[in-house]
Amino acid sequence: MTFFKKLMDETASQREEFQSIALIQHTVQHGVTPELYASYLEQAYRHVRYTVPLLEQARDTCLAQGDESYIEALNEYIEEETGHDEWILEDISALGFDSESVRNGQGGFACRIMIGYAYYAIERISPYALLGMVHVLEGMSVVLADKAAGSIAKSFGDTPPDAFSYLTSHGALDIEHVQFFEDLVNGIKTPEIERIIISAAKDFYTLFGNIFRELGTNRLSPTTP
Repeated sequence: MTFFKKLMDETASQREEFQSIALIQHTVQHGVTPELYASYLEQAYRHVRYTVPLLEQARDTCLAQGDESYIEALNEYIEEETGHDEWILEDISALGFDSESVRNGQGGFACRIMIGYAYYAIERISPYALLGMVHVLEGMSVVLADKAAGSIAKSFGDTPPDAFSYLTSHGALDIEHVQFFEDLVNGIKTPEIERIIISAAKDFYTLFGNIFRELGTNRLSPTTP
């Protein structure tokens, strides 16, 4: 069994729990209001904004350890991820909301906790722990883009705004990223590193899911259809 298959198997229950979150299920079935979609994009901006700095921290930590193959992979991730946060701000502007207030904001509590834990995991556990976060965010971005993008667009009626570049394009890109990730982790042959990645992925399913749970609590009322 490859390590990627092992990772998928050992995080199956966390992945299923993530996909069963009420807000995600509601979005797939009913779409969203402009306000809810803008709130989602605000949180997406916040964690995507920190993707490159987190990758750079993991890379810089690895430089001292001389792990050339992982450093090369991190450099490729950095190149690919640079500028994606600006896509989100453009989508927020296209919705008619204030993108500059999002740029200068802090994001929700759940998002701040996830980013803070990512820094902690890189520094205090292992730079390889970041691969747990990458696995969850990229994998679930593909799921959200595949299952929810159409419903979200339809909820805006016959003339939806041009505000889906991040959701659709990022999902399409992440299909390639998931394959890159699979090849990368299948090259790992150290049981301790495998354990670190699996443990981190389980944590990040919960942490990333909490962003959607928080959005649902704040935005979905008991009378929402």
